[in-house]
Amino acid sequence: MNFIDTAVKDAFIIDIEKKVDDRGFFARTWCKNEFKERGLQGDLVQANLSFNKRKGTLRGLHYQLSPYAESKLVRCTRGAIYDVIIDLRSHSSTFRHWIGVELTETNYRMLYVPEGFAHGYQTLQDNSEVVYHVSQCYVPNAEHGIRWDDPSFKIEWPITEERTISSKDQMWPNYV
Repeated sequence: MNFIDTAVKDAFIIDIEKKVDDRGFFARTWCKNEFKERGLQGDLVQANLSFNKRKGTLRGLHYQLSPYAESKLVRCTRGAIYDVIIDLRSHSSTFRHWIGVELTETNYRMLYVPEGFAHGYQTLQDNSEVVYHVSQCYVPNAEHGIRWDDPSFKIEWPITEERTISSKDQMWPNYV
């Protein structure tokens, strides 16, 4: 796996290393040792699958409060998404900075999201599917979120019309 630094501290884009032959290819998408060598969270305890029927579906921005903060490894296995993370770690040099990364079924890219980040995405195609592995089990009382359109972040979502957003995600407050 190739770990690519991003503009926010401790978050990485991960490209797979394909071993190609006449059958297709083989690639590793997870290696606990490679994550640990980089000082990244290497203990994954839950895997989630999200299927999204319509282009423009926006999910997020979500995170769990400490002590249940979670790191995530996100990959789009069908279709395409614009994946967004925001650094909410007050001690970080990139506090309140965000990045967006296109993850698709054909680029095989993954995004490593450290603990202390909000995470969300918007689908770029109908019938998009997202798989993410997390370092903490879901704890309902620790769930929190930020409005997808919080003006203090100025996130540039690619699809501005015909968005599908759950009522729960529309109710998250702006970040204080």
